[in-house]
Amino acid sequence: MITDPNLTLFHIINGMAGKSPALDSTVIFAAKYVIYIFGAYLAYLWLVKNQHLQEILFTGYAALLGMGINVFITLFYFHPRPFMIPTGTLLIAHASESSFPSDHATIMFSLSLMLLAFKELRRTGVVFLMLSCISGLARVYSGLHFPMDIAGSLLAALLSMGILLALKKYLIPFNRILISYFENIKEKVKKNGLKSS
Repeated sequence: MITDPNLTLFHIINGMAGKSPALDSTVIFAAKYVIYIFGAYLAYLWLVKNQHLQEILFTGYAALLGMGINVFITLFYFHPRPFMIPTGTLLIAHASESSFPSDHATIMFSLSLMLLAFKELRRTGVVFLMLSCISGLARVYSGLHFPMDIAGSLLAALLSMGILLALKKYLIPFNRILISYFENIKEKVKKNGLKSS
């Protein structure tokens, strides 16, 4: 009898779902909301600290390109989510769409890996990568994805990072224009705020 390792691993991870309300709640939080920690931290660096603006733009490009790669994949390949088969225990309601790769995990892995490419943000990248793995695992636990969906997201993120690093010298001048544009907007907002007060 031939067994599917992807399905087998899914049942090992998802098999724990629905047995402990406390664990389920923790995992659901990790599956749904960890991604917002990434966005909040990057927004803090940009808007409050005004640091690492070039790097933040590259992380944004990585996430967008990763999502683009996912869209391209889904044009040619469809894989049902576990609850569409159906199999496993579903903890989070979701639309019935292609499971491979996970958009959620692709964004997190893309941001994390891009941060790892920059020396000053490498420690943050390591923390983000760990959180990405935890959140990806949580999405399998929650019945939203198979393990291979998360692995596919990691590959999409690696491809996204590789393309951007190859184009880095061409994107840096463009980034400088964008940063200057946003800095001008911030200055105008600041001046208007002072006038109104």
